[in-house]
Amino acid sequence: MTDHTRIDALNPGTFSLDGDEVEFGPGESILQAATRAGYYIPHLCWHPDFGAKGSCRLCTVRINGRIGAACAVQAASGQEVESNTDDLNAQRKILLQMIFIEGNHFCPSCEKSGNCRLQATAYDMGMEGPHFEEFYPHRRVDASHPDLLLDLNRCILCSLCVRASKDIDHKEVFAIGGHGINTHLLINSPSGQMGDSALAATDRAANVCPVGAILHKRQGFAIPIGKRQFDEKPVSEQLDERHS
Repeated sequence: MTDHTRIDALNPGTFSLDGDEVEFGPGESILQAATRAGYYIPHLCWHPDFGAKGSCRLCTVRINGRIGAACAVQAASGQEVESNTDDLNAQRKILLQMIFIEGNHFCPSCEKSGNCRLQATAYDMGMEGPHFEEFYPHRRVDASHPDLLLDLNRCILCSLCVRASKDIDHKEVFAIGGHGINTHLLINSPSGQMGDSALAATDRAANVCPVGAILHKRQGFAIPIGKRQFDEKPVSEQLDERHS
């Protein structure tokens, strides 16, 4: 799975990931190198097209005995990295449970079911229930855009749409505002409504959401349940496909 010709030209080093040697190129993070080499480290807020954010903490690993976010820690020769351990996976399951209870994630009725990275990661980690008491917050749904729907009940604050709008679309339609439980996605428009913004349905920001927060109108359930991306095989077995 590794392009050895390209990697050798970069004069990489290697680090150990759960006992396997992984090659890395200059400037690569542990998560970048691991993903390119075909190893799965759970994550939600990281995407290979954008810089690291480190907000979801699902990619937390142990590096030479110390805890760090694999998306943000640069790979270095001789690192001993642990990821797939009982204690780290238990922490990831708790983080996923907290994400589910903090918002309103009702998978059976969501159009993104089967294509949702949060749902797929929860399945892969063996999460069977929320464990904690749900918050059931009251958050708005913005249907003002002619082609897109924004449901803040499902937003996990991964900031992928923020980074896509700024770095690729060059529009800066989205931002993150507020503090603590009141942190939320902001729309850069006079009314604060998505319909008054510069967002287009073809923008990268409109197509990068890993959950069901930003949806295209008139396209619901175009792919039948059972034939969607994560219905075919679990997220941990998908490499190139999961960031298409």
